[in-house]
Amino acid sequence: MTPTPGALGPDARDAALAAMTGQAGEHELDVLVVGGGITGTGVALDAVTRGLSVGLLEQRDLASGTSSRSSKLIHGGLRYLEMMDFGLVREALQERGLLLTRLAPHLVSPVPFLYPLTKPVLERAYVGAGLALYDGMAKAGKYDMGVPMHRHLTRRQVARMAPDFKAESITGAIKYYDCQVDDARMVVAVARTAAKHGAHVATRVKVTGFLREGERVVGVTARDLEHDQDLEIRARVVVNAAGVWTDEIQEMVGGRGALHVQASKGVHIVVPRDRIRSETGFIVRTETSVLFVIPWGRHWIIGTTDTPWDLDKAHPAASRRDLDYILEHVNAILREPLDHEDVVGVYAGLRPLLSGESEPTSKISREHTVVTPVPGLVMIAGGKYTTYRVMARDAIDAAAHSLRTTGHGAVRDSITDRVPLVGAESYETRSNQRVLLARRSGLHVARIDHLLSRYGGQVDDLLAMVQTRRQLAVPLEGAEDYLAAEVVYAVTHEGALHLDDVLTRRTRISIETFDRGVAAAPHAARLMAEVLDWDDARVAEEVDHYLRRVEAERQSQLKLTDQEADEARVQVTDLV
Repeated sequence: MTPTPGALGPDARDAALAAMTGQAGEHELDVLVVGGGITGTGVALDAVTRGLSVGLLEQRDLASGTSSRSSKLIHGGLRYLEMMDFGLVREALQERGLLLTRLAPHLVSPVPFLYPLTKPVLERAYVGAGLALYDGMAKAGKYDMGVPMHRHLTRRQVARMAPDFKAESITGAIKYYDCQVDDARMVVAVARTAAKHGAHVATRVKVTGFLREGERVVGVTARDLEHDQDLEIRARVVVNAAGVWTDEIQEMVGGRGALHVQASKGVHIVVPRDRIRSETGFIVRTETSVLFVIPWGRHWIIGTTDTPWDLDKAHPAASRRDLDYILEHVNAILREPLDHEDVVGVYAGLRPLLSGESEPTSKISREHTVVTPVPGLVMIAGGKYTTYRVMARDAIDAAAHSLRTTGHGAVRDSITDRVPLVGAESYETRSNQRVLLARRSGLHVARIDHLLSRYGGQVDDLLAMVQTRRQLAVPLEGAEDYLAAEVVYAVTHEGALHLDDVLTRRTRISIETFDRGVAAAPHAARLMAEVLDWDDARVAEEVDHYLRRVEAERQSQLKLTDQEADEARVQVTDLV
């Protein structure tokens, strides 16, 4: 099967590295992006659609850091409204509407929440006014709101809507809408869209230093971790979008750092959907932040914590104390309490917060900052997932200034508000054809719905693969919600190079099955082997590594403190 434009298979990776190093392409890129999270991929897409030659390097997998470990919400941020950060909220709500209605309707979907009220009059008036402002900002934006307006509910209405919620402890609630997204799949979609328009994307490439001419940065030195090769990549401007690794990148440049990023750990748990009877999610205040109970297919995602973290950045560990905190707060609002036996999955991520003040991490602003500490280097840090497109625009605006100093000339304005992500085109048409697609493919309509919500209009590629190889139409062993074809597609089109990439990010098997994906690992590895030419020894190595990673995570979640949890988790490092 001929790969579609923007496919990130192993051959595309080799071609990207050849182009970036000057072996088969540009001797010098206009822009080189360091970091393959939502910010970095967004920067690459913004740059390439302005007509610039672009490369992107990621030291691990796409979205392997913060961008696969969020609350999976596209939202304005109610707590930032209370902090009087109206500009950030307005901006985020506009981006929410844009993503939902234009750029990624296949990945972003509305989700209802209940905001419980405990006081009869004043609280309802206060919260109601805040949500009216929230909806008003969304409605007044340049793009369609895309979700219903909030409405007030009585205690009796809450009891009908959410039977497992302790309605007797509240006076009523307000129902409002935000949106959710599979955050890792969104990053892959942005990266593929950038590649479709000409960007060179390569994962498992670690930046080791900067090339300099005088004080100006003119590129990077890097290590291809897959093939143990040292590389030099030249670029007129390097954009650092390394998130919580920002400080380390700054140290390579030398001199005083222009930015300081403080990592804040957020932990989420995943429980089966039938453990909480409710038609809607919840948002509940805690002493330090807010707790979300979020519908997630056949599960609930519950979180999060908000605590400083200064240990291993690649694999932040959730401790027993983190899990106890979440369970204690969610059980305060549930009739039937959850316990540790109900937890299907756990994940921990790090928020890259701009610091410099003595405030706790929950109080630090989520505004982003763009700086140019030395000529030829642009750094962006802070911000929130929802506003990634704005962050990318600002970073390339700064890069444009630097490019003009090297004789590039004028750089066009950003157009990413008009560039749909891969899968968005034809999504509505294919959704209307879901029954027809099921009939033609021999798959159940429920399978087609599942594929549409993950691949959008690119469901055609999956179905073509299934028609050609009927053995790929079977459910994945140990994770029957997914088809075998999705594992192969993750390698041929989505840049997956290791078993962990597939089970943790291209799918969510690692947090959606009680065994954390252990049973699915052998079948998935064998499917990947066909594309990546793995021998039996390599298949065994990939499976063994994944099983050890799962066990290390389980052990870390039994430890009481962050230090103990970190020591348990770092026993298993990345496989490259």
